[in-house]
Amino acid sequence: MDGVILGMPGQWAESKYEEADIYTTKIGGVPDWPFPVVDEKPDLFECTRCRSHLSLLAQVYAPVSSKSLSIDERVIYVFRCMVPNCENPIWRALRVQKILSNKESPKSSPSSSKQNWMEDLCSFDIGEEDDDIDLEELSRALSEAASLTPTGKKQSNVTKSKKKSLPPGQSTRSVDGSIPVLPCFYIYSQEEKLSRKDTSESSKLQISIKEYEKNCKDDPDEETYGEEKYEYDKALNADRTYLKFKKRMDAYPEQCFRYSYGGNPLLASQTMRNPGVCKLCGEARHFEMQLMPALIYFLQERAEDEQKISLENFNWLSALVYSCSVNCAEASFQVKSGDDDWIVAEEAIIFQHE
Repeated sequence: MDGVILGMPGQWAESKYEEADIYTTKIGGVPDWPFPVVDEKPDLFECTRCRSHLSLLAQVYAPVSSKSLSIDERVIYVFRCMVPNCENPIWRALRVQKILSNKESPKSSPSSSKQNWMEDLCSFDIGEEDDDIDLEELSRALSEAASLTPTGKKQSNVTKSKKKSLPPGQSTRSVDGSIPVLPCFYIYSQEEKLSRKDTSESSKLQISIKEYEKNCKDDPDEETYGEEKYEYDKALNADRTYLKFKKRMDAYPEQCFRYSYGGNPLLASQTMRNPGVCKLCGEARHFEMQLMPALIYFLQERAEDEQKISLENFNWLSALVYSCSVNCAEASFQVKSGDDDWIVAEEAIIFQHE
């Protein structure tokens, strides 16, 4: 996916326990499962530090479609321990998807995943033969719906997820009142559009580098040039990376997450650990989405006192989720729900801090 889809704050749920379906994208609340995942694998939802139950931070409906692979039932869940006195809270990202009827796991192309995202989150249908999104038609479709955002401001383009029939075996869930549950609000999608001013920043910084190098070369004290240039370039590269991050944040300050299946993350710094390979099949992981600081602000508005303490300890600028690049079905366990088989795979989360 070349472009980026932004997860923007929609309406608050009437209750943090409000039930939806796997085709719904939301922040907080209780996870909507295609089958009783917690009952099948309870250790996935236990903090290994304090043994408390993990809380849902984000649920993102993320179908994949290409010429070689089509997975309509696919969801990314992000969990975290929200116990205030937990010294080292655990994060966990899970990929839950229906296993294809054929036993093959063909490699997927991310090119049309963006279309499915827009189609399912914005109820916008795109023809199979049309590879380009009609932005004018999309804009008209979005402007037909409106609801309140978590900030209380009116949004003219909030839309709900396309309703679909639930998979066999998905029933009304039972609620465990002892499990910490964050406030819940729904997400609508918006395509990121960059202004000319944003795209010209990097070229301006390149010019400043050349000007500095020219001035240094004209300096008779050449012994210190190499060391100064290294330190300057290092600082300037860091500044450029953060400047790009801040500019993209300022353009859409309410963005709660960024989605770009197989695309490039928006980095706050150049220092980032390797996401590694898929633990199940050994294939490389690729970028899929990243959580942004705005979601912390919105959750704090309605969080309980103990939850606010945990949210205040969120000192990251971005939490990046990397998933298996081939969407493997070689999961650590498989569960049959009705006539369908499902898998759950743990994926990687990488943090960039302030």
